[in-house]
Amino acid sequence: MILDRKTDEFLLAALNEDIGDGDITTECTVKDGTQASGRYIAKEDGIVCGVDIACRVFELLGGKVNFKKIKNDGDTVVKGDVIAEVSGEAKTILIGERTGLNIMQRLSGIATRTNQAVKAIEGTNAKIADTRKTTPLMRKLEKYAVRVGGGSNHRFGLSDGILIKDNHIAAAGGITKAIESAKAKAPHTIKIEVETETLDQVKEALKAKADIIMLDNMNLEQTKQAVELINGQAITEASGNMGDKTNEQLKAIAETGVDLISIGALTHSVKSLDISLKFKIV
Repeated sequence: MILDRKTDEFLLAALNEDIGDGDITTECTVKDGTQASGRYIAKEDGIVCGVDIACRVFELLGGKVNFKKIKNDGDTVVKGDVIAEVSGEAKTILIGERTGLNIMQRLSGIATRTNQAVKAIEGTNAKIADTRKTTPLMRKLEKYAVRVGGGSNHRFGLSDGILIKDNHIAAAGGITKAIESAKAKAPHTIKIEVETETLDQVKEALKAKADIIMLDNMNLEQTKQAVELINGQAITEASGNMGDKTNEQLKAIAETGVDLISIGALTHSVKSLDISLKFKIV
């Protein structure tokens, strides 16, 4: 798991957002020293992600809480499976449960959705990748969840690579000018990717020697033709509303020979996995 200082800072901010000046309900209803135990239970099938996050939330709260993992990130669960057990100070558990649950549910939803796409293209050489369409301040965690689900990460931020999209092309005066300018200014260690929407643009990107060519919103036949044109001279990436495709359609796209299929929906519109924490006083 990617627990580090920045993750802690994010979790502390999330806790502060929820707690504010204090958990009024817990303070009014639960006596100091009350002990409780409970279980995190999957309420639907999926891939678990964020178990260590839920544990870390209680550590950051400083209460005496024991957290026992039953499942690890990447494990498959079915409805009714116990993911983890928690015991200790009831107040601390009640104060921290929602923050940990919210994050675990979202990350598990991302891992589950990613795994479904990965399984859909099994038997091909293509990989499923995410995009930068992530929740602000949660990108590192959400991209981690994509990896847990078996997917690959696209660039993490604007400084990680050059991706020349349609608006860059318009502002630069064309694909060739944009690529030439990027090659003149960027370090040799940085790859240059360009978005294309037509076969003519693919040809232009090839001639300008782009390292990665994105095939944006192309139909299946156009994608096949583009892959044949590129013929291994650049990495190919199919993109554009891929989250709306059926498993059969994803498989067909992968079978065109593309190297990557990028899906923004893995993070921007995913359904959280339903998980609950049920506990009793001990």
